Amino acid sequence: MSYVSLSPEEFVKQSVNIVERAQNNGIILRILGALAIYIRTEGYQEARRIYEVIPRFGEGKPLFTDLDLMAYSSQRSDIIKFFQDLGFKPLLNPLYSYKRLIYDTPERYFHIDIFFDKLEFSHDVNFGSKPGKGRLDLDFPTITVTDLVLEKLQIHQINMKDIVDLMVLFRAYDISMQFNKNVIDASYIASILSDDWGFWFDVTNNLNKVKQFTDKFYSDGKLYDKDRTVIMDRIDKLLKIIEETPKTKKWIKRSKEGTSKPWYREVEEVER
Repeated sequence: MSYVSLSPEEFVKQSVNIVERAQNNGIILRILGALAIYIRTEGYQEARRIYEVIPRFGEGKPLFTDLDLMAYSSQRSDIIKFFQDLGFKPLLNPLYSYKRLIYDTPERYFHIDIFFDKLEFSHDVNFGSKPGKGRLDLDFPTITVTDLVLEKLQIHQINMKDIVDLMVLFRAYDISMQFNKNVIDASYIASILSDDWGFWFDVTNNLNKVKQFTDKFYSDGKLYDKDRTVIMDRIDKLLKIIEETPKTKKWIKRSKEGTSKPWYREVEEVER
């Protein structure tokens, strides 16, 4: 595994600069993943402290591996030209990589993965395909905190770094029933899951895993009483809203088959 060879502060600065320069050129790029969570928890000292006491990749390891961006497919050709003009080296042939582009910075400080319209891993997290009509327009320079929660919860085989990321998010942001940049929109999450049993199954299991590890890290003395209380209460609130949201006929029909047939997509890493 390769890591970003910059300090977190410098990595944030360079990544946000790329998104801002794209915006000035009429191109919408939004930051995903752990870096987005790090950016969105600036000023949330209690949440950021979790990264210090429970390192994502283990003691002494950097926080980040690369820069992940989401974009609209309708701007694909403009994005290719934008990164070409910046002097970034394509690691996948841009002419044939319709779902994903990968670049290396000229100084080889970090890789940049660009996804179009949706994340297609264990489950789909959709953002739309055109400026002005999609979820990328809702926030800047990252995707919304609500979509960050979905991005992490959709992982079937969730690992420790993603659990830590979710703990940080729930420590920082409260649960709400309507969209706001500074809350986790439970109504949106619940509406997505109410039509997809497989997605619902993995999300609810993962939320309970985050609760289990929150208890463990509290017992280990790494989390304070307040950390545990806030994280657990917010997860319980989200789970309650998910549970109480009426399910579609499609969800009900699929639920009867349960885990007797595959309910998630097998994920393969793209080789660079």
